[in-house]
Amino acid sequence: MRIAITGSTGLVGAALVEALQAAGEEVVRLVREEASGPGQARWDPSSGAVDLHALGDIDAFVHLAGENVAGGRWTNARKRRIHDSRGPATTRLCETLAEMERPPKVLISASATGVYGDRGDEDLDEQSSVGSPEDFLAKVAADWEEGTRPLERRGARVVHLRIGVVLAKHGGALAKMLPPFRLGLGGRLGDGKHWMSWISLDDLVRAVQRALADDRLRGPVLAVAPNPVTNVAFTRALGAALRRPTILPVPRFMLRLVFGEMADMLLSSQRAHPRRLLEAGFEFEHARLEEALRVTLQRDT
Repeated sequence: MRIAITGSTGLVGAALVEALQAAGEEVVRLVREEASGPGQARWDPSSGAVDLHALGDIDAFVHLAGENVAGGRWTNARKRRIHDSRGPATTRLCETLAEMERPPKVLISASATGVYGDRGDEDLDEQSSVGSPEDFLAKVAADWEEGTRPLERRGARVVHLRIGVVLAKHGGALAKMLPPFRLGLGGRLGDGKHWMSWISLDDLVRAVQRALADDRLRGPVLAVAPNPVTNVAFTRALGAALRRPTILPVPRFMLRLVFGEMADMLLSSQRAHPRRLLEAGFEFEHARLEEALRVTLQRDT
């Protein structure tokens, strides 16, 4: 299978490329600068233009690119970049792909559990309603998913992979947590009652591979482990894995003072369950948080 990927140098993309190539798949990386070698094709997110000659005939497309939502305070300009790098950029890309003489048959497009908004203790799955458009991240994710419509109208099987907190030692949310926790400065956020839906990087890569191969998977698919935890439970598990105390909670007002509106993301609650993956027979290698943290933290990379 010949598979094109955006976001191939990111945390998930780099791991996915390695796994696909190890499985004997042919990978084409979409890059924003001039392509520097074989296996690359230039892509301009602002216009949707793709070097179709370099892209060639592809069987599937994995779309992972998007502005980092946790890269700093959410100024109005930054919120526009976060939104535009997802919804509008995805629409432009899919319009370009839809115009190909032979468009890809499968599109796996990243989304996020934030699409549900802040839902407290409610049990969520793929049939649950999305959050209010007044919720910034819910709106971003909903527009992200809507952006795939042009390619779906050409008959592609589209999967919206709603990804939770990805556990990886050298990237993502966990990597940002490790320094203070290793110093014994870790603690719950706010009251710690909000739910965190998480997944190990290994299982996420395997979920993408499964979505590429399994025709039963289409539409929203939750890429989260089957056992979500509260922030209190996550904090305790991470402290235990590092053998450090977790006795310094971060009050809600302090989060708002330091992070501004972005604090809403840190305190938002999604108790999500991967119903469609489980129904398709997908088996998680790391279904429990304690095991997932142990394996993740033991890795050199």
